[in-house]
Amino acid sequence: MSEITVTEHEIRPYFDMEGFMTLSQESRLGGATLERLCKLWEEWMPQLKVCEIKTAKISYLAVWLPESVEQQVDAAWEKSPSDGWQDNNLAQYMCMAAVQEVLPQVEDAGCAPAPRPTEALREALSGLGLEYREDAPTLNRRFALVTHYPFKGGCEICHLQSNCPKGQGKSEAASVVLPGYEQGAGE
Repeated sequence: MSEITVTEHEIRPYFDMEGFMTLSQESRLGGATLERLCKLWEEWMPQLKVCEIKTAKISYLAVWLPESVEQQVDAAWEKSPSDGWQDNNLAQYMCMAAVQEVLPQVEDAGCAPAPRPTEALREALSGLGLEYREDAPTLNRRFALVTHYPFKGGCEICHLQSNCPKGQGKSEAASVVLPGYEQGAGE
């Protein structure tokens, strides 16, 4: 296979309450809820992984949280749908905040476009414990994303465009993936 280098970046985004509220479509957060979310942020921050992956020709940025965070979010859903919703949003927001810290253009574009999963990219991600789902262009971790590094464009270059509600002009579609729905409709 081609030469692959992986460089881990120590990215530690701050918790921007306004950004989180926008993502989660909240207009108000109570003090106890905010305190719980801030504690989770601090707990999850050391687990956040941000890596630059260089293959022979292309570089990528991979950001993810481990399966243990997914399990915590699933447990929160079981106890309280409201807490589960917020915890899910917090994990997604943490990943996006990390991406935006490295690639600020992503915020303006409104998306971190997914690259075509080449064999070199698949090999590199597999070595990091991230893999593409069988016969799908999505990753096996719920709170994970891969995009081009440096920034190369928005939705117009995204490999998932034909399956993305936003790419099909349906931007009102929910952007949050609920547990059990990660693989898409009809699967």
